[in-house]
Amino acid sequence: MRTSYLFTSESVSEGHPDKVSDQISDAIVDLMLRKDPEARVACETMTTTQRVILSGEIRCAPMYDARNSDWAENGGWAPGAKEEIEKAVRRTVREIGYEQDGFHWQSLTFENHLHGQSSEIAQGVDASGNKDEGAGDQGIMFGFACDETPDLMPATLDYSHKILERLAADRKSGAAPFLEPDAKSQVTLRYENGRPVECTAVVVSTQHAKGYHEGDREAELKAYVKKVVTEILPDGWISEATQWHINPTGAFEIGGPDGDAGLTGRKIIVDTYGGAAPHGGGAFSGKDPTKVDRSAAYIGRYLAKNIVAAGLARRCTIQLSYAIGVSKPLSLYIDTHGTAAEGVTDEALENAIRGMEKLGGLTPRAIRTHLGLNRPIYRKSAAYGHFGRQADGEAFPWERTDLVEDLKTALD
Repeated sequence: MRTSYLFTSESVSEGHPDKVSDQISDAIVDLMLRKDPEARVACETMTTTQRVILSGEIRCAPMYDARNSDWAENGGWAPGAKEEIEKAVRRTVREIGYEQDGFHWQSLTFENHLHGQSSEIAQGVDASGNKDEGAGDQGIMFGFACDETPDLMPATLDYSHKILERLAADRKSGAAPFLEPDAKSQVTLRYENGRPVECTAVVVSTQHAKGYHEGDREAELKAYVKKVVTEILPDGWISEATQWHINPTGAFEIGGPDGDAGLTGRKIIVDTYGGAAPHGGGAFSGKDPTKVDRSAAYIGRYLAKNIVAAGLARRCTIQLSYAIGVSKPLSLYIDTHGTAAEGVTDEALENAIRGMEKLGGLTPRAIRTHLGLNRPIYRKSAAYGHFGRQADGEAFPWERTDLVEDLKTALD
């Protein structure tokens, strides 16, 4: 492994058009799980100028049942269900902060093209007779953790997220009234001996109120951004040599879905590890937790984080693979990149995880049960990363470090 290099990660704000789409899709997942913890949801969202379009498949008895003759006249929808979905969409856009001519929560055009789940998918996933519940799809999923930050995340991504979280908080509190919802950040760090030691470049592009791209107003915006970045990055990382690129294209008044179309699932590297670890390819938002694209990636992060938190390795990558309709994973792979503690091997970690009864063999049902994923907890995860967040009550259960002692015991 190289020990001295530059590495970069980016983040996008909750007002970025793709993130608006992710948050809407996860608001629908939460709505369905609130009605039925066993709901099946695959909701895709497209956002563009003054328009939100939903498509995909659902199965949620209190909301939709194409077989119910009482609901047939309403296209399979329960009375009031379509209206409740639209309210959830508009509420999400309002909470993000869009009240602009080109995208306004109250006046945007909404289209709902959701329909029932395929019976052929359902028969492969649902438990029946002696058949355990199967995975909702085939695929490979990765989990990762490292000790570069207190959040056990790659520093480049962790700080990129935190910059935009601060901008959003200041926008909503009124501390930075010149900011609008759409923004992107990018942090480049220099690594020595495999550890981040210096910030060599920062890029922040933020949508702004009219006129904040020229004169004193532009200077005010840039000074504010520099102050935020300097406060968030560790002391000594910013120097005179740090390159600053703040709104490098100039005016950024037209943003969000009015400036660019948004789609669910287009920011999977932002959602995960900023390019510092592999990604299996599947997006998270809009999917209920029977979809292993989501739940297995969450358990992968949970396992990798606990391995690092236990001091068993400084860096850990985990891969899981599944087949649609099959309950048990096809493979479990762990790589600690040569950072494992003395006497700890990657094979021993794999065996320890396989042998933990509480993990239930990492079947889809066992993952959901252990992490409590059949709950409406996903809207919060759809901006500023799914990982490296604070486990808070029911939210972000995959960030808990409650497996540390079990891992240590298993390796004794």
